[in-house]
Amino acid sequence: MNKVRSLAVAIALATGAAGTLGASVAHAADKYPSKAIRVIVPFAPGGSTDIIARLVTQRMSQELGQPMVVENKGGAGGAIGAVEAARADADGYTLSIATVSTMAVNPACRPKDLPYDPIKDFQPVTNFANTANVVAVNPKFPAKDFKGFVEELKKNPGKYSYGSSGTCGVLHLMGESFKMATGTDIVHVPYKGSGPALADAVGGQIEILFDNLPSSMPQIQAGKLRAMAIAWPDQIAAVKGVPTFKEAGFPVLNQPVWYGLLAPKGTPMEIVNKLRDAAVVALKDPKVIKALDEQGSAPSGNTPEEFAKEIKEQFDWAQDVVKKQNIKLD
Repeated sequence: MNKVRSLAVAIALATGAAGTLGASVAHAADKYPSKAIRVIVPFAPGGSTDIIARLVTQRMSQELGQPMVVENKGGAGGAIGAVEAARADADGYTLSIATVSTMAVNPACRPKDLPYDPIKDFQPVTNFANTANVVAVNPKFPAKDFKGFVEELKKNPGKYSYGSSGTCGVLHLMGESFKMATGTDIVHVPYKGSGPALADAVGGQIEILFDNLPSSMPQIQAGKLRAMAIAWPDQIAAVKGVPTFKEAGFPVLNQPVWYGLLAPKGTPMEIVNKLRDAAVVALKDPKVIKALDEQGSAPSGNTPEEFAKEIKEQFDWAQDVVKKQNIKLD
């Protein structure tokens, strides 16, 4: 009987403690945010990740009533900033920006020494925006459309080369994924960034370029590059007549890049949802939409669950490409 009473007391105490903890979390979430929120951008200032982060978080600050302060922590392909964000307190006051590079490509290329787990260490909040990718060719390339492009590559395995922003970067994986999907053989030429690769594609030192569309758009519109296909849900007016990869018969390649918001794992969902709600308001603001469009991006604002699914899909894709193509960092 005493044992039964003791057990009952223990259960009551545990239940009470749990109730107190739950009330404490709810109270903290109710008052959130009560101070400035730090947002780690794991890349240098001035790039697409930084620009999009600042555009959206500045508008979110108005909704939340507290400043969201962007802090750039670049290096190691985004890993330095990502690991700091992963180790932060799960209280909603240190957040970070996720990209395909930090959440999929880095883990695939550095499986043994990456100091964070993209799936286990973060709580997705929402995808801020998507940006189209493109495969383009030098105007002297013999094919004029995507069908002819693939046919020419198949007739001449190993003859043509493509440039990317670097070994085991997202654009390198896009190129290798293209080779797998189309059954073609083109030679990868890695560059230290998209800029030098773009310059050599225009100059004819390489025939093919995989790139973010905003980066290549001025050269495409000037006729110095010819776009073959884009990774985007629909055709884009600025590159009229260029098919999406899905329209061209390769839906597996129809993957834009994205930039989203993360919290550390364990952040209360009340806080996560409050952040997501503020992001949705920001992403519906006409000024934000216009500014994103000028960056070649379109707003998203999906749910935490939907963003988690996007991350996992890209993570699995990168793992598959790296494994099948035997890609290794130097």
